[in-house]
Amino acid sequence: MTRKTKETAKAEPAAVKKTAPKKAASASAETKADGSAALKAAAPKKTSAKKAAPADKKPRKTRARTPSDVGADGQNPFRAMMRRSRAPEPATLVIFGVTGDLAKRKLLPAVFGLWQDGLLGSAFNIVGVGRQDMTDEAFKDFAIEALKSSKETDTIQPGNLEKFRDLLYYEFGDFAADDVYDRVGQELDRAEEAHGGRKNALFYLSTPPSLFEPISNGLGRLGLADESEGWRRIVIEKPFGHDLHSARALNDAIHKVWDESQVYRIDHYLGKETVQNLMAIRFGNAIFEPIWNRGYVDHVQITASEDLGLEGRAGYYEEAGVVRDMLQNHLMQLFALTAMEAPAAFDADAIRDEKTKVLRAVKPIPKSRVKSVAVRGQYGSGTMYGEKVTGYREEPNVRPGSATPTYVAVKLEVDNWRWQGVPFFLRTGKRLPKKVTEIAVVFKRPPLGIFPGGLERNVLAFRIQPDEGVSLKFSSKMPGQEMVLREVVMDFRYDAFGAQLESPYSRLILDALLGDATLFPREDEVDHAWQIVSGILEMWDTKPGQPDHAPEFPNYTSGTWGPEAADELIGPDRRWRRL
Repeated sequence: MTRKTKETAKAEPAAVKKTAPKKAASASAETKADGSAALKAAAPKKTSAKKAAPADKKPRKTRARTPSDVGADGQNPFRAMMRRSRAPEPATLVIFGVTGDLAKRKLLPAVFGLWQDGLLGSAFNIVGVGRQDMTDEAFKDFAIEALKSSKETDTIQPGNLEKFRDLLYYEFGDFAADDVYDRVGQELDRAEEAHGGRKNALFYLSTPPSLFEPISNGLGRLGLADESEGWRRIVIEKPFGHDLHSARALNDAIHKVWDESQVYRIDHYLGKETVQNLMAIRFGNAIFEPIWNRGYVDHVQITASEDLGLEGRAGYYEEAGVVRDMLQNHLMQLFALTAMEAPAAFDADAIRDEKTKVLRAVKPIPKSRVKSVAVRGQYGSGTMYGEKVTGYREEPNVRPGSATPTYVAVKLEVDNWRWQGVPFFLRTGKRLPKKVTEIAVVFKRPPLGIFPGGLERNVLAFRIQPDEGVSLKFSSKMPGQEMVLREVVMDFRYDAFGAQLESPYSRLILDALLGDATLFPREDEVDHAWQIVSGILEMWDTKPGQPDHAPEFPNYTSGTWGPEAADELIGPDRRWRRL
């Protein structure tokens, strides 16, 4: 494909010189052989020649590139240390699928916030890649409008939109063809002159999952995974696979081009401040770790409830369902962080090693156990915030009589010394009473009830969203002549710091630019998470011509906390937290 023919010639500032012709392409591209993560590290490197542009291809208009001014710095005093210690090297962020909803609502505002706070430095630029035919100027207009309209955008400082605009470039084409990747390579060549001789690049795949492998292969064919002229990393959005088999196949395909150390599988839940604080609270305070075990903990509840319905995503949700959309990734990561052992060090490998160990220790859930440890649901019509809403089967583009679950509650058991006998209850669903995500560690009752009226269990709760914070519920005597106990709560909220919390995408994008993989699930984590839910999916994926497997849906009303069977799952002596 030739360069955008309808793009008009752009005048360049007189003070900016034309860039030199593109340098010769890198002679080879490093890839890794197939196999496990451990074997890949020792596998011999394969090389492949970078393809040259077709001889009859029209030369691209040269776009001189100079470093832009850093955004307004010093707006947030709580980021002062981060500015000094977490500045990445000069780099280019390449976003595939840049015109999509995720990039518009989340990614562009997140990057703008980092740049405006001075965390990206001056030698940084963004190349958007999409399948829409538009010019650089049209893309710049699109990005600036996205920043103005998104609720995720930080307060915009005067003049910063104009400066940020200068960092934006655009390429379009068919992701199955080589020419679009060749032009991305030319963008890195141009950036090299402004970035001090390095061509560092972070490739962010904000695309449908069906494009992950074609884009990875295209980058590999053109030698763009080769790190001889600068580091190269690839960020892959969820869902990573549709099941265990497809996840393994995708990993194999990715590793034909990229080493595991270059792959960043993003789960935005891990970028949330309270999720990270879970480790800080537990391992940074001597009062919690000694009681974080089966001797004191009765059970753990992890809840991610959504008040919305499909919001126009029926095409995706009909194929995914709640298990693939939420349980296999978000909730499984929260579970692993809650249940893992203390890492030997606070670094990526040590933390991910411990998360993988606890996922491996989960008692398997074959099809024969699904009915006893898992509950599914689908919402019907009801009332939300005083307004009537339709049921799932009445949503636009949902198949008639669809058996896709919108709610799941599952009981996980961990076969290790710390957690033997302590159940972990994970639940998530749509059209529940409110949007809230919480991890609640529920402790055992005192062994001897010496006070009248009985006692409630102590609870240490981590609120991930909204109203991020941590609370501890315990019993205390009420003022008066009689010994009457009442529950009280010690509450810590992040707004006590007086600083606005960063978008989780800001944290994760900055980590990827820095090469810090701590908050990105590793290949073996993803694999074990799929193994845990595989039996549930096999049991619940209703096949055509098998009506006996079809559940009786809908089985909970919109605006309620899910099906009654979930209360039976948690047991008679426990109850779900009403959030």
